[in-house]
Amino acid sequence: MNPIHIYRTILSAAGEQAPVLKRCLRDSVIAASLQGASFALLVPICLALGAGNNRAAVLWLLALTALLILSSIFRWRAQDYDYHGNCARAGDTMRRHLGEHLRRIPLQILYRQRSGELNALLAGTIDETYNHTLIVSNMLIAAVFTPLATALITLIWDWRLGLILLISFPLIVPIQHGTQPLMARAKARLARANASLNAELLEYSQGLPVLKAANSAGTRLPRLQQAIGAVETIQRDALLAEALPNALLGSAVELLMLLILLAGMVWLTGGSLDAWLLAAPMVACIRFAEPLGQILSMSSIYSMVQQGYARLQELLAVAPLERVGEAAAPTRHDITFENVHYHYDANPEPVLRGINLHIPERALTALVGHSGCGKTTLIRLIMRYADPQQGRVLIGGSDIRALTQQELMRQISVVFQDVYLFDDTIGNNIRLGKADATDAEIEAAARAARCHDFIMAMPQGYQTRVGDIGGKLSGGERQRITIARAILQNRPVLILDEATAFADAENEALLMRALAALMQDKTVLMIAHRLATIRHAAQILVFDHGQLVEQGDHASLIAQNGRYARLWQAGEAARHWRIGSAEQ
Repeated sequence: MNPIHIYRTILSAAGEQAPVLKRCLRDSVIAASLQGASFALLVPICLALGAGNNRAAVLWLLALTALLILSSIFRWRAQDYDYHGNCARAGDTMRRHLGEHLRRIPLQILYRQRSGELNALLAGTIDETYNHTLIVSNMLIAAVFTPLATALITLIWDWRLGLILLISFPLIVPIQHGTQPLMARAKARLARANASLNAELLEYSQGLPVLKAANSAGTRLPRLQQAIGAVETIQRDALLAEALPNALLGSAVELLMLLILLAGMVWLTGGSLDAWLLAAPMVACIRFAEPLGQILSMSSIYSMVQQGYARLQELLAVAPLERVGEAAAPTRHDITFENVHYHYDANPEPVLRGINLHIPERALTALVGHSGCGKTTLIRLIMRYADPQQGRVLIGGSDIRALTQQELMRQISVVFQDVYLFDDTIGNNIRLGKADATDAEIEAAARAARCHDFIMAMPQGYQTRVGDIGGKLSGGERQRITIARAILQNRPVLILDEATAFADAENEALLMRALAALMQDKTVLMIAHRLATIRHAAQILVFDHGQLVEQGDHASLIAQNGRYARLWQAGEAARHWRIGSAEQ
């Protein structure tokens, strides 16, 4: 454990609060040194008492008391980082910094993180890292500087006893250095296991209604129990890893006391040491040994803090998507793909292969194809989920990589198939589309999205809370809320990711009317499984295994009698299918 590395790590974690933390650490060093010096003053007190010089003993006792009072004052000042809220502010700054960073990094990186692991990082890890910073630092400082000051000042009265106290440090160094890597690895494994457990707990709790409905609540339980068992095993291993070094350190401290006693008895017998001078170090050694014995336990806690900070830095080290040149906001909103090739990092198999296409402005373009053919990846590239390995994507003739992420997303509204609403009011969920929207604008958007009536039927209208992930609303109601949000945004490019895929007939009719209001005068891309909803699209793009295989309007594609025609025929057959209609 490198003291300089510790110092730099905790100052780096403190961020803007580093100057306050520096001053608190300095005060902590002074407090620990004064305390160690006060212990060493037991030597002249005992010598004065042995010589019958009570006046000198009282003076030394007053000096000891003064040192303890000063030590307490500096120790109190050293807590300012916690007591004055600097620690909380540093943690808050890190959360804000991480939140801002998450906005800029590629979504494909975030998608690798399970939501429970990310939640554990943003909540628990930051708390662990920042709440323990000053506590661990102060205890490590006390463990080093208190005994060091005691030993150095003891040298003034008897260099031999002082030297024996000083040799305790070299005894501890190999123990600490030999066991630190083992404890650090154990803490790292424990941190990963806890993150995995948090993810399993979150997934299990969120999926419990579905699991119960399928009578499968027990099927996921073994995974959860396995994660719990892994944490228990690693915790046990970590405790075992600490047991031997703690025992060795305790033995070293006891050996030190025995060494002082034996050496003192030899010197006392030889007449070179006063009995009162031997008594003082023995008393001081008891106080000397207490902070010394905390070094390993504090090192273990520091390893936890260090691992947490390393995980935060790992996320912060993820580079945002590179901006290639600079471009102003586009004045037109047609979309072009030029020889785009893309594969996900985890799989070298291309998802999109040599895509060349043009999506006209202010028209509906539909994307069709079987699951996994590349439709969703295509629209993700428009939103810069990631950049293609080859080729480029343009909006209004401008490479989207030349736009800032904020400017790009000011051009695009998205209505996803999987709707996510925040546990807030209906009004605030719609207002996410435009932070400064008035209540009148929100109501107008809700009316256009055909959701005003069901909102007003609720007890608190627009102030009704929707519950976790919008759980108090039906699927169709949640979908129309997101359409109202997109209407409020009123952005020139609209992406509809299978927005009506799971709607019943009544909800589909309402959704289509809401979408009709939303799509006016916009460049619209719609991923559709129900081909009847896109037959009037200006352009239909048919994908297969990452390639654009057909392109045209409904009539021309039917006339080609290719893949789209077969999909249409299959859809029509399914639409007219009835139970019992199949041949027996």
